[in-house]
Amino acid sequence: MSHDAAPNLDFAGTTPYEDYVQADVLTHLQKTLSDDPGEMVFLVTTQVMELWFTVIVHEWETAARALREDDLPVALAALKRSTYELESLNASWKPLAHLTPAQFNAYRSALGEGSGFQSAMYRRMEFLLGEKSASMLVPHRGAPRVHAELEKALHEPSLYDEVLRLFARRGLPVPASVLERDLSQKYEPSEEVEKVWAAVYGGEDQDSDMVRIGEALTDVGELVWRWRNDHLVATRRAMGSKAGTGGSAGVAWLEKRARKNVFPELWTARSHV
Repeated sequence: MSHDAAPNLDFAGTTPYEDYVQADVLTHLQKTLSDDPGEMVFLVTTQVMELWFTVIVHEWETAARALREDDLPVALAALKRSTYELESLNASWKPLAHLTPAQFNAYRSALGEGSGFQSAMYRRMEFLLGEKSASMLVPHRGAPRVHAELEKALHEPSLYDEVLRLFARRGLPVPASVLERDLSQKYEPSEEVEKVWAAVYGGEDQDSDMVRIGEALTDVGELVWRWRNDHLVATRRAMGSKAGTGGSAGVAWLEKRARKNVFPELWTARSHV
């Protein structure tokens, strides 16, 4: 076959690319509500973030299931992929990171009561990180399927829960109070778990499964922290300390979130190694 042969351009229906990617659906989902040209950037960027949330939830659910089945290669591969996806998610702030207050105000009213904290897929991400809260299901009561998915995720083990359960199966002294806790509640740090991580990181085998899992979670936790800080900075530039959309406290709420680390003992244990 000649290398100069033209690609096939004649298809009976839509192209195979369209059939697979559904590009026509994606590129017609943008319904702007203001006359400001900047709103299209905001809307598409937000939709791109939602797609990255979806991919990351898929990876973390894959990792959690693999951890439950003691399949470390699959779990570590999914966590590694998620770090690349988190980097892409975080880069999504770039188009919005330098909005002036006037530019944001030009279409802010289009959001109405809308706010990012109402994102169901982002909430599933938070639940997988151990940031559980039954109250965050309330905004989704009017969408039965979404509400049911979130309620299921609320009562399932987080990524961190699955790691600690794996450690216990490997003979590490994870306390029963942690292993048998109410999974619908936010994870609270444990001194005993901190000691487990300190022992893992202080051991002779720095290429052990436990250290590799710890480092994979550390990579994820660092990128989540960067996501929260990038969100904070972008919001601070665009609206200062004004109240956020949807009734949130805006920057004050984001500042509180940015100060917190996921997988807490994984960070504090480093001081004891």
